Amino acid sequence: MAAMAMKSLHLHIPSPISHCQSDFLTQSGITLHMKRDDLIHPLLQGNKWRKLKYNLLAAQQQKQHTLLTFGGAFSNHIHATAAAGKLLGFKTIGIIRGETHSPLNPTLQDASNWGMRLEYINRADYRQKHTEAFISKLHHQYGDFYLIPEGGSNTLAMQGCAEINTEIQDDYDFICQACGTGTTLAGLISSAREQTQILGFAVLKSAAFLIDDVSKKLNDGGHKKQHNWNINLNYHFGGYAKTQTALLDFINSFKTQYAIQLEPVYTGKMMYGIFDLIRKGHFPKGSRVLAIHSGGLQGLRGFEL
Repeated sequence: MAAMAMKSLHLHIPSPISHCQSDFLTQSGITLHMKRDDLIHPLLQGNKWRKLKYNLLAAQQQKQHTLLTFGGAFSNHIHATAAAGKLLGFKTIGIIRGETHSPLNPTLQDASNWGMRLEYINRADYRQKHTEAFISKLHHQYGDFYLIPEGGSNTLAMQGCAEINTEIQDDYDFICQACGTGTTLAGLISSAREQTQILGFAVLKSAAFLIDDVSKKLNDGGHKKQHNWNINLNYHFGGYAKTQTALLDFINSFKTQYAIQLEPVYTGKMMYGIFDLIRKGHFPKGSRVLAIHSGGLQGLRGFEL
């Protein structure tokens, strides 16, 4: 039953890999490809689908009919969970950080249109979302549900993200991933070839904690300690969802030259960082670099590009 429901989604998996070609890359001696997870599905695209996959299967196997999760007002995860609920027949509840939005922004309007029940809580209470007491209170209020953490970040999400490597047939020297919680990055690290360097690009301003968080995720998932990864902290552009003119200009230029749409929260920052590192000679000449396009394009509606 679960497999049949998943099949009905018509997912484009494995997602294609595009070759980015330009004089700049040729002169730099770098071969750059992008894995187009943004093309997996119009609504369940990128790492949001990969994080949800095994959580949705677990919910179906447990005969749960309701999904409850958390996120901000512009959350790609809230948007994807609501879409998954609509497509697979789950009721959905979104616990939204902050004040009530009226009118709804495009992200929350979509979620509401797809049947998600939106409940707003203040930021102080939101910080308690991991505690047993808070979750017990939610069960008392909303009944039985399958809980998906904020961003879909748990061991099952890592399992889904680890499958990215199984779809990569060619050898790469570097695989690059934008990271917020580090779950997708941890999944990539857990299944990567030892000779491949995994490079994360933090989108948060103060993200040094991610090193420890990713290490913990790997340890909790039963993966041996690996040393073939790192997280670059220099391309956050002021913090989560913060932008600067240079970033927006780069996104527009990248689309014109390579015919691939990026967004300012994750993929734009990663690709800006990759190109800046190429200019600085970070990648040895002859390196083969693969960037993972993690989707999130619905969030473009909140920016002027």
